[in-house]
Order: sequence, then C-alpha cells, then structure tokens
Amino acid sequence: MIGIYTQIEQGQRWLERYRGRKPIFACILGFTDTGLIPGISAAGATPHDRQFTCLADAEFLYNGPQNHPQYPLPPLQAGASPVLISRAVVEALDIPFYLFNAGLPLPPPVPAIDLGGTPAKCLTSGNALELETVKHLLEQGLIWGDKLAALTNGSYVILGECVVGGTTTALAVLMGLGIAAAGKVNSSHPQCNHAQKLAAVTAGLQMAGWEIGGEKKSPLELVAAVGDPMQVVTAGMAIATSRTCGVMLAGGTQMLAVYALMEAIAREYALLWCPERVVVGTTRWVAEDPTGDTVGLASEVGAVPLLAAKLSFAGSRYPQLQAYDRGFVKEGVGAGSCAIASGLAANWSPTQLLQAVEALADRCEIKD
Repeated sequence: MIGIYTQIEQGQRWLERYRGRKPIFACILGFTDTGLIPGISAAGATPHDRQFTCLADAEFLYNGPQNHPQYPLPPLQAGASPVLISRAVVEALDIPFYLFNAGLPLPPPVPAIDLGGTPAKCLTSGNALELETVKHLLEQGLIWGDKLAALTNGSYVILGECVVGGTTTALAVLMGLGIAAAGKVNSSHPQCNHAQKLAAVTAGLQMAGWEIGGEKKSPLELVAAVGDPMQVVTAGMAIATSRTCGVMLAGGTQMLAVYALMEAIAREYALLWCPERVVVGTTRWVAEDPTGDTVGLASEVGAVPLLAAKLSFAGSRYPQLQAYDRGFVKEGVGAGSCAIASGLAANWSPTQLLQAVEALADRCEIKD
C-alpha cells in the first residue's frame, strides 16, 4: 500500500514506528479568492461551485452520505471528491478527527473549531492576509498542535487540508522562500496549468515587492502577501506536535510548502521542533504525476520523507473513480494520508481501500 519516494531510510523508520497504530486526523479548512480565478482549479466545475467545495467536503467528512446535505458535493469536470477516500477510512477504522476553520467566508455546516482567521484575498493582490491575522493563526496552530499531541497516546497526527486553489498559493510560498518550484507543482487538472499558476504567483510577488533571492523578509510576511490561512495554521500545528509525536502532513504540493514554511518559521523565531518525526503523505497520483515533479520538489524542500498510497482506481465500476487514474483530482482532504493510515493501522491493500470507497459511493447514489 505504501511507497517511499524520498529519504528512504528515514521514511522506513517512521513507518515502522507507527505500524499498527491508529492516528488522529485534523483537517484544516481555508479559503482563498485565488481559487476563483477561471480555470485555476478543477475542484469544482465553475468559480461559483468552488466557493462551496470546502463546506461540502467538510460536511461529507463529518456526516457521510445524507439525503439532503446543506452543501452537496460540487460537480467536477471529471472525477469525484477525494473526501470519499478520507471518509471511507475514518468511518471504517473509527479514526478520531477534528475540523478547524482557519478562514472561511461562510461558517461550516458541521462542528468545527474556529481559529479566528479570515479568508485570503487573491494572491495576485500581493496582500492576501493581514499580518496580524497570520501571527494569530500561527499562535493558534501552536496551541492546538500541543492539544492534539496530548491525545495521540504514542501515535501520530494526520494534518490535512481543504483549500481550493491551494497549490497555487503553495507555489507562491515556495518561490517566495527561494525554492525552485516552478514547473514542479501539482494540480487537480490532468495536465498541470503551470503557466497560469506561475503568472499569478509572479504578479502577486511583484505586487508585494517580494524579490526572490533579495532582502530577507519574515516567512509570516510572505504568507500575508501571497499565502492562505491553512498554511500557517498547519505549520504551527506540525511544529508543536512534532515535539512529542509523529506528524503526517497530508497532501502533495501544499504540504511540501507547509514543510518549507515550518523550517523557515522555526528558524526565524527559534522554535523547537523535531524534523525526524515529520513525513509528507499523499497519493501515488500526486507522487507520480507526469505533469509535475513532486519527488524533485520534495528534494528541493529538504530532508523530508515523501510517502504515497499506491492506489489504483482503474478497475473501479465507477467512471468518477476511474478518472483518478487519468490524472483528475489526485488528492485532497487528507485522502492520501488516510489511505496510508489504513495500510498502517489495518494492513489494508489498495483493493480493500477501493472496495471501501465504492461501498461509500454506493450509499451516495453517485450517478454516471
């Protein structure tokens, strides 16, 4: 079920340490107007749909299938929301999970811990978030990271995200930190829209007066300029939890950006953390995405093991799930890390996971 793509020995040690253990799952919800740029994301067929993707995913993760959800899962260009994978695992394995509202334009329709953040403006403005908001969210991340770690009982925390347009804000943070990420990131499209992402990021960094390789500014100023609220919360949580337990950053490009941000924040503010306890967990569809370079990006970011669930939905009876193997969707809402957790905790095979996801899809009455 689990492949290790970078830092092989460190990744193997991490997996052996937590084999047979059940994690805690925290999903950090956020929003950026970047996700409303036409064509920037496939996580919702239209910009209007993408305004509600996070709310719908949170509702489904919490409740599972309902007859009349407040926010139905949005139509996609192809595929089905990755929350089906996450929900199938947390439901079957009874994994405790928590939702955190880092900054949404509307309140979630299910219980979520409100961190007092705000949605981000489009990164092209160069002024995505107020610096005070970013500082507040980092503090909240550190506080809640300690609280989550206290609940793990020697296991690990999965830190997931739901931010439409988040791979573009991730590219912005990576480039702002001086990491050669252009052309390496992933997207929910089958062919990554690298040129569109790079144009938006370049515009935002220029508006913010941020010169790559120029005068060093703080990582929090970078998030305020071109980031999103999830990034700094997750970085804070991961820094704090790593001091006492394992951490799996759940995602591809977005969590590699969070890892780079963790390093920068810990260095800037002399915060103690334990890098050897941190891994990034995603899906094979991200790790082996031929239109990006996730493995190369992970190596650029630092000495972090990149793990991936070796999933295949090619043989699914649902065309929406088959679409994953054609490059659509790929990841989100902690799907890859939840799949890895099913292998660690219950020794599930990729076939068993597909069966669980299809059983959930049956209850959703997904139509062709």
